[in-house]
Amino acid sequence: MKIIAYTYSDPLLESSPDPANWGWEIDRVYEDLGKQDSSGHTTRESCGHATRSQLQQLLADCQTEPADYLLIRRLEELGDTVEEVSDRLNELEAMGIAIIATEQSYTSENSHLRAELLKLLHEVQCQQRSRRIRQGHARNRLDAAPPPGKIPYGYRRGKDKYIIDRSTLPVVKDFFDNFLLYGSLRGAVRYLAKKYGKKISVTTGRRWLTSPVYRGDTAYQNGEIISDTHIPIISKEEAAQIDRLLRRNSRLPSRTASAPRSLAGLVICSECQSHTTVTRVTQRYQNKEYLYLRPISCPKSPKCRAIPYQEILEHTIGTVCRDLPLAVAGMDFPQLDAIKQNLGQAIARQQEILAQLPALIETGVLDSETAKLRAYKLRTEISALQAKLATLPPVNLRSVAQAVSIPQFWLDLSEAERRFYFREFIKQIEIIRRGKEWDLQVIFIF
Repeated sequence: MKIIAYTYSDPLLESSPDPANWGWEIDRVYEDLGKQDSSGHTTRESCGHATRSQLQQLLADCQTEPADYLLIRRLEELGDTVEEVSDRLNELEAMGIAIIATEQSYTSENSHLRAELLKLLHEVQCQQRSRRIRQGHARNRLDAAPPPGKIPYGYRRGKDKYIIDRSTLPVVKDFFDNFLLYGSLRGAVRYLAKKYGKKISVTTGRRWLTSPVYRGDTAYQNGEIISDTHIPIISKEEAAQIDRLLRRNSRLPSRTASAPRSLAGLVICSECQSHTTVTRVTQRYQNKEYLYLRPISCPKSPKCRAIPYQEILEHTIGTVCRDLPLAVAGMDFPQLDAIKQNLGQAIARQQEILAQLPALIETGVLDSETAKLRAYKLRTEISALQAKLATLPPVNLRSVAQAVSIPQFWLDLSEAERRFYFREFIKQIEIIRRGKEWDLQVIFIF
């Protein structure tokens, strides 16, 4: 018994299937790859049929030595139109070859399913229409053109890339600047509504902060990103800082990222393991208020007592000034520098290969279609490496630690600014109780 298989795949849309995945003992696999002309469209022979040289070879071989079974994944791989698929089915079955579509409910030997062929051919027609649409989107990806859909606020759609909308740019830029300054997403959303009357949801604000478009990159539905396709609104350094702020805020209790007090969300009681909240106490006929840090859900009886906020703040500043330089000094910077250097070298190698592609086209080593595919793959790999590089801590962490270890630095800051810097370095502050006395343990992020 002779079993053969045939596949047709478009490099724009998918990789070639693994011959080991058929699940049958195959005598021979015929494989065609869709080729693109200079305009990016599938090439066609003068007779109007898409180029499928291996399918033609299969038909010729079966004229001299017919196979018993032909395995295909889907019927639409036999042609670009319903008529082509139908003609080739009839031609193959006239030779006595049983056709099995492994990803569809079609087997030519089954008379019941054979009667369903009309329905399957309609499905083929829909699949081919879908393929043409996806090919169009894939060609746009190769040219680094924007994907279809709504244009991000702050940009307009140009001929082949996003261009900045000068009328809305100040709104978006102010949103990012406010978040970078205070580290509060809800605060930045409120700031836009107050200053510009631009009301957006917190979800939309988070989408702006994480959108590759504002960083000068183009993202596609398949999850791949191409860097430096248009003018960015924020720099790569600002984007890396935003990502660190978002990761930091995700570790905090809900809504504390925008709380007015710098210690909100950071302090827990080691005795009862409860997070604390800032409470205000006032006296009648007096304008002065007193702030306390009180456990939110202390299960003990009597409950752990509240501690004056200012005392904990001053103690925290003193601990940070004393312990932060020591914690940074203990970090393995040579290893971190080596990781950054390796990533930088990998990016440089990919960029070097990318720069060589035009010369390879001129010398005829690569055709323009293959070069486009190779360039797209290289650019997505570069984007992935740059994303890894951006997640690493800043190189100047040691010098920053020295600067913030001066008590006056913290005392000169507003509560919102102090909140920003605390959360840049501190993971958690634990109140350690010893009867009526207490001490603090500051746990740094690194």
